[in-house]
Amino acid sequence: MSAIRVMIADDHPLIVEGLTSVLGRHHLQVVGAASEAAAVVETFAKVQPDVLVLDLRFGDGGIGGLDVLQALLARFADARVVIYTQFDQDAVVREAYKRGARAFVTKSADPADLAQTITRVHQGETVFLPEIATRLALLSVRGDESPLAKLQPREIEVFKLMAQGLTNVEIAERLSLSPKTISTTSQAIKDHLGIHRPADITLLAVKCGLIEP
Repeated sequence: MSAIRVMIADDHPLIVEGLTSVLGRHHLQVVGAASEAAAVVETFAKVQPDVLVLDLRFGDGGIGGLDVLQALLARFADARVVIYTQFDQDAVVREAYKRGARAFVTKSADPADLAQTITRVHQGETVFLPEIATRLALLSVRGDESPLAKLQPREIEVFKLMAQGLTNVEIAERLSLSPKTISTTSQAIKDHLGIHRPADITLLAVKCGLIEP
């Protein structure tokens, strides 16, 4: 049986090197890697792996892993993606599955669990490790109060910039929109979330993993 071909998208070379070694012992062959979010989709297109192992946080400050996931699946609808990250807030776990990830594994997990998950995803399964399954079940019971659940995609984009301390004018310039549009959007965001103080907006964004602390 030929080895399962795996691509790793992570900005830490030591993680890529370590996973390459570990996965190789489980009949998984790493055939490509991307260290920048912007390079993931094109690298995937080039190497055509069976499974992509994708981190959610990249140090280049550009698009995040959830956006990469969405862009990848828009182009390769059948792509099989395992999220592998330390960035494991409940809302992010839920959003990853909503956007099409087949599995979510934290970097604190045993590497053997990751290898087994990759194998199961390659076989067509969507994998819920026990810890993740429990957390998703709790979310479905108590509801999701995060911005990811309450805001539209453009509002989330504006919210993240607000949380970073940008003014409406600066956000308008960044997104090539009018200050009036941003002012209206930012007020709607505050009303949807029930928070208005800049410090509270930043705190919520950090808590939900949408920006770096």
